[in-house]
Amino acid sequence: MIEIENTIISRDVVTVCFSCDLNVCRGACCVHGDSGAPLEAFEVTKLQRIFPLLKPHLRHEGILAIEEQGTAVQDVEKDMVTPLVEGKECAYAVFEKGMARCGIEMAFEKGVVDFRKPVSCQLYPIRIRKYRDFEAVNYDRWEICEPALLKGTRLSIPLFRFLERELISRFGREWYESLKAAAENMNIK
Repeated sequence: MIEIENTIISRDVVTVCFSCDLNVCRGACCVHGDSGAPLEAFEVTKLQRIFPLLKPHLRHEGILAIEEQGTAVQDVEKDMVTPLVEGKECAYAVFEKGMARCGIEMAFEKGVVDFRKPVSCQLYPIRIRKYRDFEAVNYDRWEICEPALLKGTRLSIPLFRFLERELISRFGREWYESLKAAAENMNIK
C-alpha cells in the first residue's frame, strides 16, 4: 500500500499496466455490472439540474428509465448510482456503431453542460471507497477489461499514468506527483 495525505492507494494502481481498448471492449463497462456508476453527493444534485439539457443527447430508453427511476438511484449497498435501463446498461449510455459512450460526456464535449461525467466513470478501473479517516484508492479487476490489460502491457502504460489527468482532477497535482514519486521508488516509470 502507498499512503499519500488522507488516501491509501493499492500497489496495483502503479504496478498494473492498463490502457482502454474501446475497439475491442466496445464500452462494456457502461453496459455490464450489478448496478449503475457510483455517484458523489454533488453529482446527484448536478444530474438533477442538468437532466433537461442532457435529454437531446440520450437514447429514448435511457430517458424513460431516468424519468421513471430518477437521475440517480440507491443501490443494494445504499450507495447512490446512475439508473439502469431494464437492469442492464447505464441509462446515460448511448450507442454509436455498436460502441457504448456516455451521453453526459458527449453533451460536455459539445459545450452543452459543464459536467464531464461521474468521477467514478472518469477514474474507472480505479474505485475510491471512503472511510471515516481516509479514502482507499483501488484497482477494480474485471474480466471485461482484459483487452485494456493487454494493450497497457504492450504499450508499457501503468494504470496511474493512463489516468493521470483524471487522478489530478480528483486529488490534485501535488498528490499525483507524490504517487509518481512512490512509483519511481518502486522502479516503475
